[in-house]
Amino acid sequence: MGFFEEVAGAVVAVEGLKKVDPDASIITEGIAAVVGFEGTKEVTEHFEKKEEENNG
Repeated sequence: MGFFEEVAGAVVAVEGLKKVDPDASIITEGIAAVVGFEGTKEVTEHFEKKEEENNG
């Protein structure tokens, strides 16, 4: 899992927010970026853990 994947998650979250609310404030966009960044990390870690359990 790389830093670029987490950044991509943040960008996708902000772009998704802009589609839903084009007038979103910078604070709301910042929150979406953090959630996208952390969410991508958590989902990736979850699937890596599941893969290790299935292989080990």
